[in-house]
Amino acid sequence: MSDKLNQAVNSASNTAQAGDSRSTWTLVGRTLAAVAGVAVAHAGPGITALRPVRASLFPQLSGIAEADSGPADTAPSVAGAAADGAVRARSGHVALTFDDGPDPVATPLFLDLLRERGVHATFFLLGTQVSKHPRLAADIADAGHEIGVHGWRHRYLPLRGPIATYDDLAAAKEIITATSGATPWLYRPPYGVLSTAGLVAARRLRLMPVLWSAWGKEWAPGSTPASVHATLSDGLAAGSTVLLHDSDCTSPQGSWRSALGALPLLLDECERRAFTVGPLGEHGPRWHQPTA
Repeated sequence: MSDKLNQAVNSASNTAQAGDSRSTWTLVGRTLAAVAGVAVAHAGPGITALRPVRASLFPQLSGIAEADSGPADTAPSVAGAAADGAVRARSGHVALTFDDGPDPVATPLFLDLLRERGVHATFFLLGTQVSKHPRLAADIADAGHEIGVHGWRHRYLPLRGPIATYDDLAAAKEIITATSGATPWLYRPPYGVLSTAGLVAARRLRLMPVLWSAWGKEWAPGSTPASVHATLSDGLAAGSTVLLHDSDCTSPQGSWRSALGALPLLLDECERRAFTVGPLGEHGPRWHQPTA
């Protein structure tokens, strides 16, 4: 009788252990699934780094201005005529933007060229660069250019947590405001890759995220002014946003020279195609500082 009892106890114990083991692995599986879900939710916005995705699903994030709106035979009211004209004028607008500055060698050369051509642009500045060259941030603003936030450091957002992301953007916005006298309202993430934490931080800081629809890739090995211009032209259209770099702090040394050489070619092409070139703030009625 005792043998049967012992067998029953052992059997029950084994069953319980097996149940505990299954429960443990179930818990582990659910935990891993939850962690994976959080990771996907955090990094999910990074898919907008793919140009075809953001161009088709998120045109404003791509920096694409509004096209002409309304039927051609619809006469606008007197009160709305100016606003309607503004929308139509900006459908042929190209926003010119620069990343990674300010650079003490390169940025003044870009500013000189833009002044000679009578063109204004948007400069997305890094906090680390501004901390080293604060006078340059003021020079950019004094020349009438628009200034945006590119972050404090050029780091990949999906690898950063919410607190670090917010602190990075807040510090960059603070030093840009203090040195330039301008309050930035535009934000472009490093590498053009967003995260959920980045979107939340940008909203809290009243920053509008924007990427680009055409870029020169002057950082690629063997780039020349001609190759940069050819790459830009591939995505250049009415209402597009162009990206170049006025610094090589995150790219091969001297790569900005190809961008500088391509800039007159780009401006000439825009003039030939009757595009107006300017900063993102002149891109259309939707391009303004987000409300609280």
